[in-house]
Amino acid sequence: MRVPLIDLSAQYQTIRADVDAAVARVLQSGRYVMGPEITDFEKELGSYLGGKHVVGVTSGTDALLAAAMALDVGLGSGKSFGCTRDAEVVTTAYSFFATPETAVRLGVRPVFCDIAEGSFNADIDDLLSRVGKKTVAILPVHMFGLRLDVSRLVATGVPVIEDAAQTLVPGIADQSACATLSFFPTKNLGAAGDGGAVVTASAELAEKLSTMRQHGSKPKYVHHLWGGNFRLDPIQAAILRIKLRHLDEWQALRRRNAALYRERLAGLPLTMPQDHPSHVYHHFVIRTERRDGLRDYLAARQVDSEVYYPLALHLQPCFAQFGYKPGSLPRAEAASKEALALPIHPDLSEEQIDFVAESVRGFYRG
Repeated sequence: MRVPLIDLSAQYQTIRADVDAAVARVLQSGRYVMGPEITDFEKELGSYLGGKHVVGVTSGTDALLAAAMALDVGLGSGKSFGCTRDAEVVTTAYSFFATPETAVRLGVRPVFCDIAEGSFNADIDDLLSRVGKKTVAILPVHMFGLRLDVSRLVATGVPVIEDAAQTLVPGIADQSACATLSFFPTKNLGAAGDGGAVVTASAELAEKLSTMRQHGSKPKYVHHLWGGNFRLDPIQAAILRIKLRHLDEWQALRRRNAALYRERLAGLPLTMPQDHPSHVYHHFVIRTERRDGLRDYLAARQVDSEVYYPLALHLQPCFAQFGYKPGSLPRAEAASKEALALPIHPDLSEEQIDFVAESVRGFYRG
């Protein structure tokens, strides 16, 4: 049996008529940049997230960049030509590269913290210990679908930008300056290409971001700010409007699949994700000291899996200048050697989950 890590073709077939009609509507309109699809999607997602302001942008990576620029973090802030070289952004050592990349693109030093024991999310105590006078922003990440409580970070008074690329749930940006989203195709709410958004409770910040995503131009050809070409594509917005209607159902199916895995993998020498009712399981990531052997075994049985992430961020070659060494952040480093994502997408059948679980059991029996 072939079990893919994600099956976007299967998802498309369930909503094909609506998606095709939405794409045709955009093409027939002739409005290929900005326009009503963007505005309507932002309103609908903002309502889903509890009355937030949403500003659609080109990608999750650009969402982070635009948010940091709008909050005057580093070069290109729109206020000045940048912070001092000593300025720092504190973030986790265990995430996708785009999070610390935001800091270095703006001329700010990334400072990494470790992850919490038994979790893939940041250790809040360790993160707070690294916040100081040079800190200009904090970038926590909600890993793999499990939301991190950011209240203690917000209490520092330092601007907090939540990286919620993997965890789209109501409640983000309730306390922080803003949260950023990714609509990369494999996300729980995924486009048919790149897309992202910044979510905020602040109408003022949303207005600033809306201007910055069009090169800071308002009115047209008059630039009081600088920004970039951060516009969300209307075709992607139209597709996301269709998919948003199904998001709660899809998240519920991911939770169901996670519960099935917990039942079928119980008793094995591996660690399963934290079981929390708000978890939306963008990934179902187990931990095992025999990670690489298990992955090879699953591949031989045509079961896809993925390693998120094989090298902790503080040890990436491009960050060598910042002086981190192996052993600096041991929990993040251990996770990079032990974490393995199993298929969890909502189009999995129970038969496929049974096959994955039996394959994992077979590996440990062998």
